[in-house]
Amino acid sequence: MAETAGERQNLGLLCFYPHRAMEARLIAALATAGFDDITPAQGRIAARIGPAGTRLTALAEQALVTKQTAGHLVDQLERAGYVRRVPDPTDARARLVQMAERGHEVVAVARRVEAEVEAEWAAHLGEEATAQLRAALERLREITDPYR
Repeated sequence: MAETAGERQNLGLLCFYPHRAMEARLIAALATAGFDDITPAQGRIAARIGPAGTRLTALAEQALVTKQTAGHLVDQLERAGYVRRVPDPTDARARLVQMAERGHEVVAVARRVEAEVEAEWAAHLGEEATAQLRAALERLREITDPYR
């Protein structure tokens, strides 16, 4: 919905704009680094993979997509060499999605770009406002992120 004169945008949208800008920068930087076959949707799934691996059902739940959609995205990531499926040591019937070596290379690029973008934002906002923003968003996460 377009903003009209005197109307304030809701906080959700105000949080979304910087998120979208960061995601676009990440995808562009990954393409420049030779990882030009990752889509934003694949990145959103990959970003939820924990250090020891994560079950597909948990990835789907956290990304707010169906298990079928998550499975399709993981299949694509696996074919491209970014992730692998391994047995879950806690349940012989289940499998975990883990980052493969190529996936770890992507994560390294992503972390570098995230740090660059955050530094730009901090330079724009100033140290105090950046600290306040981080503190406020961390507090909001307490009531908005069931996976924290």
